[in-house]
Amino acid sequence: MRYQLTHLETKRLTFRSLDLDDFDAWMPLFALNEVAIFLDMDQKLTQRERCQQWFDKSFHRQENNLGNMHAIIDKKTGQLLGQGGLLIQTIQNTERLEIGYSILPEFWGRGYAFEAATTFRDYAFENNLADSLISMVHVDNIASEKVAIKNGMAFEKQIRSFHIFSINKEQWVSFKST
Repeated sequence: MRYQLTHLETKRLTFRSLDLDDFDAWMPLFALNEVAIFLDMDQKLTQRERCQQWFDKSFHRQENNLGNMHAIIDKKTGQLLGQGGLLIQTIQNTERLEIGYSILPEFWGRGYAFEAATTFRDYAFENNLADSLISMVHVDNIASEKVAIKNGMAFEKQIRSFHIFSINKEQWVSFKST
Protein backbone atom coordinates (compact mmCIF):
# COMPACT_ATOMS: atom_id res chain seq x y z
CA MET A 1 0.00 0.00 0.00
CA ARG A 2 1.22 3.41 -1.03
CA TYR A 3 0.61 5.20 2.29
CA GLN A 4 1.65 2.39 4.64
CA LEU A 5 4.27 3.77 7.03
CA THR A 6 4.75 0.84 9.38
CA HIS A 7 8.40 0.43 8.38
CA LEU A 8 9.28 3.93 9.64
CA GLU A 9 10.64 4.81 13.04
CA THR A 10 12.16 7.77 14.83
CA LYS A 11 14.37 8.13 17.86
CA ARG A 12 11.38 7.66 20.19
CA LEU A 13 8.58 6.31 17.99
CA THR A 14 7.52 3.38 15.88
CA PHE A 15 4.42 3.16 13.72
CA ARG A 16 2.12 0.22 13.18
CA SER A 17 -1.23 -0.40 11.55
CA LEU A 18 -4.24 0.75 13.50
CA ASP A 19 -6.02 -2.21 15.07
CA LEU A 20 -9.44 -2.72 16.65
CA ASP A 21 -7.58 -3.62 19.85
CA ASP A 22 -6.54 0.08 20.00
CA PHE A 23 -10.16 1.20 20.49
CA ASP A 24 -10.22 1.36 24.30
CA ALA A 25 -6.81 3.02 24.51
CA TRP A 26 -7.98 5.65 21.98
CA MET A 27 -11.23 6.50 23.82
CA PRO A 28 -9.70 9.16 26.13
CA LEU A 29 -9.15 11.42 23.12
CA PHE A 30 -12.90 11.83 22.77
CA ALA A 31 -13.58 12.68 26.40
CA LEU A 32 -12.77 16.30 25.58
CA ASN A 33 -15.42 18.28 23.70
CA GLU A 34 -12.74 20.53 22.20
CA VAL A 35 -11.31 17.48 20.40
CA ALA A 36 -14.70 16.77 18.82
CA ILE A 37 -14.72 20.37 17.61
CA PHE A 38 -11.13 20.15 16.31
CA LEU A 39 -11.97 16.93 14.42
CA ASP A 40 -15.25 18.30 13.05
CA MET A 41 -17.32 15.66 14.88
CA ASP A 42 -20.85 15.95 16.18
CA GLN A 43 -20.56 17.12 19.79
CA LYS A 44 -23.83 15.37 20.64
CA LEU A 45 -22.24 11.96 20.12
CA THR A 46 -21.02 10.05 23.14
CA GLN A 47 -17.35 9.42 23.71
CA ARG A 48 -17.77 5.83 22.48
CA GLU A 49 -19.73 6.93 19.39
CA ARG A 50 -17.02 9.45 18.49
CA CYS A 51 -14.34 6.80 18.84
CA GLN A 52 -16.37 4.39 16.72
CA GLN A 53 -16.85 7.05 14.05
CA TRP A 54 -13.09 7.66 14.06
CA PHE A 55 -12.27 3.97 13.66
CA ASP A 56 -14.91 3.49 10.94
CA LYS A 57 -13.47 6.41 8.98
CA SER A 58 -9.89 5.21 9.49
CA PHE A 59 -10.65 1.69 8.25
CA HIS A 60 -12.68 3.08 5.33
CA ARG A 61 -9.64 5.15 4.29
CA GLN A 62 -7.38 2.13 4.53
CA GLU A 63 -9.70 -0.14 2.54
CA ASN A 64 -10.17 2.47 -0.21
CA ASN A 65 -6.51 3.54 -0.57
CA LEU A 66 -7.26 7.00 0.83
CA GLY A 67 -4.35 6.94 3.24
CA ASN A 68 -3.78 5.41 6.65
CA MET A 69 -3.85 6.50 10.23
CA HIS A 70 -1.16 4.56 12.04
CA ALA A 71 -0.77 3.88 15.71
CA ILE A 72 2.07 6.00 17.08
CA ILE A 73 3.89 3.85 19.61
CA ASP A 74 6.49 4.71 22.26
CA LYS A 75 9.57 2.60 21.45
CA LYS A 76 10.54 2.14 25.09
CA THR A 77 7.17 1.26 26.60
CA GLY A 78 5.16 -0.03 23.62
CA GLN A 79 2.35 2.30 24.70
CA LEU A 80 -0.05 3.90 22.21
CA LEU A 81 0.63 7.66 22.18
CA GLY A 82 -1.47 8.75 19.25
CA GLN A 83 -2.28 8.23 15.61
CA GLY A 84 -0.98 9.79 12.45
CA GLY A 85 -0.30 9.27 8.80
CA LEU A 86 -0.73 10.43 5.24
CA LEU A 87 -4.34 10.97 4.18
CA ILE A 88 -5.95 11.95 0.92
CA GLN A 89 -8.26 14.93 1.42
CA THR A 90 -10.45 16.59 -1.19
CA ILE A 91 -10.05 20.34 -0.85
CA GLN A 92 -12.23 22.43 -3.18
CA ASN A 93 -12.56 19.51 -5.63
CA THR A 94 -8.81 18.79 -5.63
CA GLU A 95 -7.18 15.78 -3.98
CA ARG A 96 -4.34 16.78 -1.67
CA LEU A 97 -2.10 14.66 0.54
CA GLU A 98 -2.40 15.57 4.20
CA ILE A 99 -0.10 14.95 7.12
CA GLY A 100 -2.54 14.03 9.87
CA TYR A 101 -1.80 13.57 13.57
CA SER A 102 -3.64 13.25 16.86
CA ILE A 103 -2.03 12.59 20.21
CA LEU A 104 -3.76 11.29 23.34
CA PRO A 105 -4.25 14.15 25.85
CA GLU A 106 -1.97 12.66 28.51
CA PHE A 107 0.94 12.93 26.03
CA TRP A 108 0.31 16.47 24.74
CA GLY A 109 3.21 18.90 24.81
CA ARG A 110 5.98 16.32 24.53
CA GLY A 111 6.81 16.76 20.84
CA TYR A 112 5.32 13.48 19.61
CA ALA A 113 3.05 15.12 17.00
CA PHE A 114 5.98 17.07 15.55
CA GLU A 115 8.25 14.03 15.55
CA ALA A 116 5.66 11.96 13.69
CA ALA A 117 4.64 14.77 11.31
CA THR A 118 8.25 15.44 10.30
CA THR A 119 8.76 11.75 9.59
CA PHE A 120 5.63 11.59 7.44
CA ARG A 121 6.60 14.79 5.58
CA ASP A 122 10.08 13.52 4.77
CA TYR A 123 8.80 10.11 3.69
CA ALA A 124 6.19 11.63 1.36
CA PHE A 125 8.68 13.91 -0.37
CA GLU A 126 11.57 11.41 -0.46
CA ASN A 127 9.26 8.86 -2.12
CA ASN A 128 7.62 11.35 -4.50
CA LEU A 129 4.13 10.73 -3.15
CA ALA A 130 3.13 14.35 -3.79
CA ASP A 131 4.53 17.68 -4.96
CA SER A 132 3.00 19.41 -1.95
CA LEU A 133 1.56 18.42 1.42
CA ILE A 134 -1.04 19.98 3.66
CA SER A 135 -2.20 19.84 7.24
CA MET A 136 -5.80 20.79 7.99
CA VAL A 137 -6.06 22.40 11.41
CA HIS A 138 -9.19 23.68 13.14
CA VAL A 139 -8.92 27.45 13.63
CA ASP A 140 -8.98 27.05 17.43
CA ASN A 141 -6.38 24.27 17.58
CA ILE A 142 -3.31 26.40 18.30
CA ALA A 143 -1.12 23.43 19.34
CA SER A 144 -1.61 21.66 15.99
CA GLU A 145 -1.09 24.94 14.16
CA LYS A 146 2.29 25.27 15.88
CA VAL A 147 3.19 21.71 14.79
CA ALA A 148 2.35 22.51 11.16
CA ILE A 149 4.43 25.71 11.20
CA LYS A 150 7.35 23.99 12.93
CA ASN A 151 7.09 21.31 10.22
CA GLY A 152 7.91 23.98 7.62
CA MET A 153 4.35 24.65 6.53
CA ALA A 154 2.82 28.06 5.96
CA PHE A 155 -0.78 29.20 6.12
CA GLU A 156 -2.37 28.78 2.70
CA LYS A 157 -6.07 29.52 3.22
CA GLN A 158 -9.08 29.04 5.44
CA ILE A 159 -11.94 26.76 4.44
CA ARG A 160 -14.91 26.87 6.79
CA SER A 161 -13.46 26.44 10.28
CA PHE A 162 -10.14 24.96 9.13
CA HIS A 163 -6.81 26.51 8.31
CA ILE A 164 -4.93 24.80 5.51
CA PHE A 165 -1.17 24.82 5.97
CA SER A 166 1.06 23.64 3.14
CA ILE A 167 4.60 23.00 2.02
CA ASN A 168 5.80 22.07 -1.45
CA LYS A 169 8.81 19.98 -2.32
CA GLU A 170 10.98 22.97 -3.25
CA GLN A 171 10.20 24.65 0.08
CA TRP A 172 10.94 21.39 1.88
CA VAL A 173 14.38 21.14 0.26
CA SER A 174 15.18 24.69 1.38
CA PHE A 175 13.71 24.08 4.83
CA LYS A 176 15.74 20.88 5.34
CA SER A 177 18.99 22.67 4.46
CA THR A 178 18.57 25.38 7.11
